[in-house]
Amino acid sequence: MANRQIFINLPIKNLDRSVAFFTALGFGFNAQFTNASATCMIVGEGSSYVMLLVEDFFKGFTKKQIADAAKTTEVLICLSCESREEVDALVAKAVAAGATTPNAANDHGFMYQHGFEDLDGHLWELAYMDMSAMPQA
Repeated sequence: MANRQIFINLPIKNLDRSVAFFTALGFGFNAQFTNASATCMIVGEGSSYVMLLVEDFFKGFTKKQIADAAKTTEVLICLSCESREEVDALVAKAVAAGATTPNAANDHGFMYQHGFEDLDGHLWELAYMDMSAMPQA
């Protein structure tokens, strides 16, 4: 199978507010795919992107009703981190920028995870995995 890129599309209420939030977490954006209705957040250079689309623009891609992420969960986005410290640092930055933490951190020994709910209610999980500590089947 070919190496594929992934573009996750999320509806948002306010583009400037979302860009400021994710910039505070250290993410960058691709200006080629940014206008008044959308931006392309770079999650993994050359492979992973999140398209933040203002709700009215997002509606142009689907006939379905947009889920209210503050009331329902349409997706759990999980990003890998390089250490437990990076997980905690990103959660702290998110909270400082206005996010909430709906769950406590979980330490499974080989995997450490925590997450946040962004300004539009989308759930972001952050995980560090130490494969050398993973239980053998």
